[in-house]
Amino acid sequence: MKLFRNKTISVPKDLSTIISYNPEDEVSPENVDMATDDVNSIWNGVEKYYRSGVQPGISLCIRRHGKIILNRAIGFAKGNGPDDGPDVEKVPITPDTPICQFSASKAVTAMLIHSLVEKGLINLTDPVSHHIPEFGMNGKEDITIFNVLAHRSGFPSPPKSANTDILFNFDDTVKLICDLEPKYPSGHTTAYHAITSGFILGEIIKRKTGKSIREFLAETIQKPLGFRYFNYGVPEEEIDNVALNYATGLPVVFPFSMIINHSLGKQWEEIIQISNEKRFLEAIIPSANLVATANEISQFFQLLLNMGELNGKRIFDPLSIKRATIEAGKMQFDKTMVLLPMRYSPGLMLGSDPISLFGPFTKKAFGHWGFFNSFSWADPERAIAVSLLTTGKAFIGTYLIDHFRLISLISKHCKKIEETPI
Repeated sequence: MKLFRNKTISVPKDLSTIISYNPEDEVSPENVDMATDDVNSIWNGVEKYYRSGVQPGISLCIRRHGKIILNRAIGFAKGNGPDDGPDVEKVPITPDTPICQFSASKAVTAMLIHSLVEKGLINLTDPVSHHIPEFGMNGKEDITIFNVLAHRSGFPSPPKSANTDILFNFDDTVKLICDLEPKYPSGHTTAYHAITSGFILGEIIKRKTGKSIREFLAETIQKPLGFRYFNYGVPEEEIDNVALNYATGLPVVFPFSMIINHSLGKQWEEIIQISNEKRFLEAIIPSANLVATANEISQFFQLLLNMGELNGKRIFDPLSIKRATIEAGKMQFDKTMVLLPMRYSPGLMLGSDPISLFGPFTKKAFGHWGFFNSFSWADPERAIAVSLLTTGKAFIGTYLIDHFRLISLISKHCKKIEETPI
C-alpha cells in the first residue's frame, strides 16, 4: 500500500560525484594520533549510511585535539527528496550549508543560561517564579531553573488544545506555559521537554538582560567566534541557503505516532513540513530552530572541551563547563520518550557505558540529538568534538543500523587518550 511505502531517495552508484570537501581543511591523521585507515573507515561509514537511502544530505565535522580530521558533506541540500520529481532542481550540500539543529538547540540555550550564572544574574537553584512571577501558579511554584534544564520540571509538552501557530509568537507561548499545570512533580521524574523548556529559559534571559535570546546568543557566542549562522532562525536573506528537511523511511505508526504527537503536538510529517517554512526559519524557538553548519556546531563543542575558550577567545568560565556537564540524576526511562533510558546534565544529554547515543563506552561524552537523526557531541576521553547533521527525518527502519554503526566507528577509530580535560 502507498500509505506504508518506505520513502527513500535516489542514490547514484558513484558517490564521488556528490561529495563536497576541501582537503586543505583536514589535517593529516598522524597529527592527531590517528591513521589514514581510521579516517577512511569513518568516512566509509558515512557513505554506507548515505546508501541506506533515507538521508538526502549528510554533513559531518569531526575535530580531534582541536584539529579537523573530517569536514565533508554528501548528497543534496534540496531537490533529492523521496517525493521530488526529476524536474526539481538539485542543490548540492556542502560543509558550508546551514542546517536546522532542532533539539540540539537546547544545548546552546542551556549554555546561555550558564552564562547568566557566571554573571551573577541567576542561580540554578532559583525557582523560575523568582524571575518570572506569573510562572509560579498551578503547582509550579517550586520548579527551579535546574529542574527545567534537566528535564525534571514536570511540564514536558504544551496542552493538546494548543494551536502550533502559537510557537511563532514567543510572548504568547511563554504565557501559555505559565498557565500550565505540571504533569509530574518537579525534581523527580525525567520527561523530555521537547518544546516547552526553551521558551521559559529564553524568557529568563530576556528578563535578566533586557535582550532577546537571539540577541544574547549573538553577543555571547556567535559574533565573538565569527560564526555566520549559529543562531535561532536566520535573516530573511539567508533562508534560501538553509537545507530542506525531508520525511523519509517508514511511516510513523502507533504507538510511536502517539509519542510524537504527545511531545511535539503534531504528527511527524507535519512537523517536518513546518520546519521548512519561512515563519519557522524567522522565529525564535530556543528548543528547536538554531541554524548552523556542522563546522560551527563542532566548534561549539570544542569550546566546551576547551573549558570555555576557543581561538584565543574566552566565552565561558571553566566552572560553567563543569556545572553544565555534571550528571543531574541517574539514568531513567524517560516518561516522554517511554522506551529510552536517558541520562541528563543541566542542559545536555550524557553518554554512558557500555552503550549510549554517542557510541560504545562513552560515559564522559556530552551532547545532544536533533530530531532523532542529527547528533552533535564532545567526548573528553577521545578529545573529539563531533557534529553529524542529516536532512532526512526517518524514525524507524533498518537505516538505524547504519546510523549507529557510523557513530560506533567514530568512537572506535578515535581511540581514548590517557588524559582528559574534563
